Amino acid sequence: MAVAQPKSKPASKANTNPTKGKMQMHRRSRTGCYTCRLRRKKCDEGSPSCTACKHLGLRCEYKRPMWWSNNDQRRLQKDNIKMIIKRKKLSEKTTTTTTTVMTPGSETPPGLSHSLPTSATFSDCLDRTRSASIDSQLSLFDFNAPPGIADYTAYNAQMHSSHSQYASMYPEFSPYEIDVKTERQMFVNDIPTRRESTISTFSTYHPPPPPEAMLPSYPAENEWDGLYDSRRESMAEETLNMNMFDFAHGPPATVRNVAIELDEGDQRLLDHFISDVLPTIFPILETNQHGSARTDYVLPALQSNKCYLHCCLSISAQHYKSVMNVQGDEIDNDIMRHRYATISELCEALNRDTDHQEILEATLGMIFFQCSVGRFDDSLPDIPWHQHFQAAISLVQKLDLSRQVLESHDAKSFNMTLTSWIDILGSTIQGRAPTFAHTYREKHLSPNNSSIGLRELMGCEDRVMYLISEIACLEALKKDGMDDIQLCQHVHALGDQIGLTEIGESGPKIPFNAHGVLSPKQLSKNMTAAFRIAARIYLCSLVPGFSPSQASCITLVEKLTQALEFIPAGQSGFDRSLVWVYLIGGSVSTAGSSFRSFFDERLMQLGDLANFGSYGRVACLLREVWSHVDGQFSPGGGEAHYVSWRDVMQMKGWDFLLI
Repeated sequence: MAVAQPKSKPASKANTNPTKGKMQMHRRSRTGCYTCRLRRKKCDEGSPSCTACKHLGLRCEYKRPMWWSNNDQRRLQKDNIKMIIKRKKLSEKTTTTTTTVMTPGSETPPGLSHSLPTSATFSDCLDRTRSASIDSQLSLFDFNAPPGIADYTAYNAQMHSSHSQYASMYPEFSPYEIDVKTERQMFVNDIPTRRESTISTFSTYHPPPPPEAMLPSYPAENEWDGLYDSRRESMAEETLNMNMFDFAHGPPATVRNVAIELDEGDQRLLDHFISDVLPTIFPILETNQHGSARTDYVLPALQSNKCYLHCCLSISAQHYKSVMNVQGDEIDNDIMRHRYATISELCEALNRDTDHQEILEATLGMIFFQCSVGRFDDSLPDIPWHQHFQAAISLVQKLDLSRQVLESHDAKSFNMTLTSWIDILGSTIQGRAPTFAHTYREKHLSPNNSSIGLRELMGCEDRVMYLISEIACLEALKKDGMDDIQLCQHVHALGDQIGLTEIGESGPKIPFNAHGVLSPKQLSKNMTAAFRIAARIYLCSLVPGFSPSQASCITLVEKLTQALEFIPAGQSGFDRSLVWVYLIGGSVSTAGSSFRSFFDERLMQLGDLANFGSYGRVACLLREVWSHVDGQFSPGGGEAHYVSWRDVMQMKGWDFLLI
């Protein structure tokens, strides 16, 4: 009986507490916000933010966030939330201490600043006009940065004015807060009587003014609408679709580590490719989707695609040779060794007729990466870009990507978008019709599904690129003997189509907002305007009897020069993404045109980078064209006949892809 009694006690205790038993069987809610679920806290499911997130100044997300499906990102998000909560509690403690110690009439200075402002503390209605999709996808911290390093760029606009002048000089120093403890003691006849201690917070964050504060200046009554529109446009930047492209390597990831076993020499080339070559390849895509091409396309391909790895190592060695001005057999052997390995892997994979996606990646890399490296006078043997592109066309057809582009309304195939860019502009270099011209025509006529991602990848609106494809088709028909009357009719019709893409456009503007931050939306508009004018010049050059000295052509070149002035220049600019525009406009510029002096200024701003890649090749080609045209006259007197840049390339034996 002595043994049975202890067993009966818990049973009777359980029977007397039915409420506790029910609490243990309570099922947890699955509809709470993901922030509370991550913290394992009860969520009241308030809208638009629950009470817990609103109190702590956290981002309340009911839609499944990107970090939820990744354990490392979930852990990092949890650490960031803990840091925010810690700062919040420290601020409340500081405020409570200061309020308790300070007495009416005391001369103790108040705290220099409150804690870090959050979205819940802002009272300015204009600050809430940002796109909801941006707020739901971009967190307080940049998860592309190394773990443990916070991104404070969201607070650049709130930085204290006394420190803003140093922001460009010392970008690595983030805003900071310092707790300052102040002690004061009162003496009466040299006898200490009263002692007080306060804690204030010195902060380089600039909090918003209180509602009752007097602002420095107010716009006039009739200026409020303009101020509101400009403020709304700068804050409500166009929504960035972070899942625009299907990179064929699974869902997008914020952090990827490259773990590839290489010897010392190849490891040096790989490091050089990632640090120096990769940032220059997709500059427009970087402004729209920072780091996506690097983390979701290039790095996974380096790990899983041996052919792609050899391609990148060859490109890296070529870039290292030209930038560092290294000469000798060793660097040339590195270039040719990896170039030969790439071709061998491609041939083996084509013979096996497998891994078509991986082969296409490497083939496109052999074509497009070459546009960013090397000098025009590089004499090392290589396969012409258009022969590589024939293999890419075959792979696209096997993968049926052109049909998928017409039917898909979701993520765009990155490989198909890059193929389209090479196909359209490459056809103008060769004077032929684009291979997938029918696909572009169908997309151009589609009212709802017209984009294939060309704007996000390279900066020019998709419909303008489709019209460039149509102009290339018209040039091919002209070569086949199209009648001049029909040719002029088609030129007129395509000119009207180009004019339709200008409806609603206000012209190029400075692509930086009031805080000096680059606007991807405005940058794309400026680049589209430049491509549109270049397309008009290309179209006019098909008219029988065309001459660069015609007034219409001179006017178009001047307009192109003005449009290019609104695109950032220099080594961190986007001139190297406008090689085709410079080719078309520069080839018809006359000796007295402002385009030539403008082009020389851009070359000086680029420095040594102006000698490499497609930009260096187009600069050399334009000088050759100008040397044939300037000061030359026809045998019968008068101005010399128009000399095509394509004829100059043929005379020189150049076979460049100038895109």
